Amino acid sequence: MNRPADHALVEGPITRTLLLFALPMLGTNVLQSLNASINVMWVGRYLGEAAFAATANATLVLFFLLGLVLGIGIATTILVGQALGARDVDAARRIVGTGLSFFMTVSLVVSVAGYFATPALLHAMGTPADARPYAIDYLRIIFLALPFMYLYTFLMMVLRGAGDSRTPFAFMIVSVVLDIALNPLFIFGAGPVPSLGIAGSAVATLIAQGLSLGGLVAWMYARKHFLCLRAADARLLLPEPAILKALVLKGLPMGAQMLVITSSAIIMMSLVNGHGSQTTAAYGAAVQLWNYIQMPAFAVGMAVSSMVAQNVGAKRWDRVATVGRVGILASLGLTGVLVLVVYAFAGGAAAIFLGSDSTALGIARHLNAVVVWSYLLFGVTFVLFGVVRATGAVMMPLVALAVSMWGVRYPFALLLEPSWGADAIWWSFPVSSVVSLGIAAVYYHSGRWRRATMMPASAAA
Repeated sequence: MNRPADHALVEGPITRTLLLFALPMLGTNVLQSLNASINVMWVGRYLGEAAFAATANATLVLFFLLGLVLGIGIATTILVGQALGARDVDAARRIVGTGLSFFMTVSLVVSVAGYFATPALLHAMGTPADARPYAIDYLRIIFLALPFMYLYTFLMMVLRGAGDSRTPFAFMIVSVVLDIALNPLFIFGAGPVPSLGIAGSAVATLIAQGLSLGGLVAWMYARKHFLCLRAADARLLLPEPAILKALVLKGLPMGAQMLVITSSAIIMMSLVNGHGSQTTAAYGAAVQLWNYIQMPAFAVGMAVSSMVAQNVGAKRWDRVATVGRVGILASLGLTGVLVLVVYAFAGGAAAIFLGSDSTALGIARHLNAVVVWSYLLFGVTFVLFGVVRATGAVMMPLVALAVSMWGVRYPFALLLEPSWGADAIWWSFPVSSVVSLGIAAVYYHSGRWRRATMMPASAAA
């Protein structure tokens, strides 16, 4: 049987343990982004601009729906990690039972409601009329795939809480390979498979997610994983109020961070659009690069949260501060390499998305020079908040993000744009990163987060 000790994060050398845990998570993030980019390429290049616009609108909806449950998934990781750090396998299994019931219920409700509400939802978003039929076909199938996506996310978060990031990475490879291979098959058709157009891309995602989820579940039962629930454990599927309350009240603030990021991106795009199509194209190319630059920070921050959660559960506070320091160094090192690559090959990096003869390359090179270094600060901030949220202190990261993005980034750009031009937009990124890092550092050093809990000890017992 695969026992808790097999993936314990409370023993051994911290640096080696953290890196071995974080790197598969980084690989998972990269694979997800590459998969999305390749899917969009098939639709954009071969089905036309209207279909491309449809996927852009549908992706915004999907990002919003996944963001809502991502925070609750992170809360699951922390709760499972704390329980296993305390060597309380029974509590971890109760958390899994309650979380599984919650994710299954929410995914089915959202899937059915979203399927029928798709036309009204796209109309409310102002989806262009020529793109709307494509978007309806695509998004309705994505809603059918949503239960698989939600449960797949839940199981990955459970395994990470148990200290296993390699298995989710392995099955993410399976999912991405299937999705990439099935996209052209269902879009264009072959043999007995009909040509489904843009709906085929969504069907490929549905099949890939469903098969990967089934494979992951089968693997866990074949390995007799200690967190698997069997017929005798049916009572664990009855949600426990205390656990459910912790998942929702601690998870929603973490999920809300995704909404803050999304809304800020939309607002900043409205400012960029005011400077013409070349500036917008340059910014769009830069954002594609930034998505990859910030991946190490996300991976290391999530790894730090899982590792700290287990050590908090084991009451190994002597290791918590060291995990934070090692996480900061790892984030700076991994992010720093990517930042140096962008600075060394600024034109070539942007040309991947713009083409080597694009007149927007100069703008992209300039705005990257202003912004890219600030992702080093973002990485430190994300790691610090990865430490504090693992104890249950989830509100300050949300507050810091809202202050820096809504209270600093947008007003800074808006007020200085008349005199600085587009440079006001570019400089608003590092300025807001400095502010968020300052808030994170002050809160971290205050130590108040050490008194936070995911749920009361009496309820956990």
